[in-house]
Amino acid sequence: MSLSNERLLLREFTESDWIDVHKYASQDIVCQYQPWGPNTEEDSKDFVNHVIENSTQEPRRRFVFAIIYNENMIGAGEFNIRDFTNKVGEVAYIVNPDHWGKGIATEAATLLIDFGFEKLKLHRIYATCDPRNVGSSKVLEKVGMTKEGRIREDLLIKDGWRDSLIYSVLEHEWNNSY
Repeated sequence: MSLSNERLLLREFTESDWIDVHKYASQDIVCQYQPWGPNTEEDSKDFVNHVIENSTQEPRRRFVFAIIYNENMIGAGEFNIRDFTNKVGEVAYIVNPDHWGKGIATEAATLLIDFGFEKLKLHRIYATCDPRNVGSSKVLEKVGMTKEGRIREDLLIKDGWRDSLIYSVLEHEWNNSY
């Protein structure tokens, strides 16, 4: 399975992708707002193996794609079905800092949201981010998500409890805006 636009290809992970995952997941700046990392080589291998294992589960809840830009794997885009009954999904993305500021996260998020509404037939898609992560907030706003609010101390990260901003878009809003 893959998703693409003019610049990006999002494809399923392969075992050897751990090398490129490690290039960004081992950096402090990439995982500063996350409960994981910086990754060891073993952490990066475990992540990729877990993603590949998840891709075989039925029903499938987790879709993790390698972001390919100029023929290089530079990040990951993830889509999780959080509630089959109420048709709710969550998107997330991570990009190697060497490629920040190029619109890649915005394009990847757009492809993931399209996938959630068009292929998975969901009603609501949301994303969260650390309030200090201004870049990620801007991406979520650029793709047309609405900021719903702030969830207090919902994620334990390295420097303590983290608040999360929550953004969402509904199927009829996406259809009307894109």
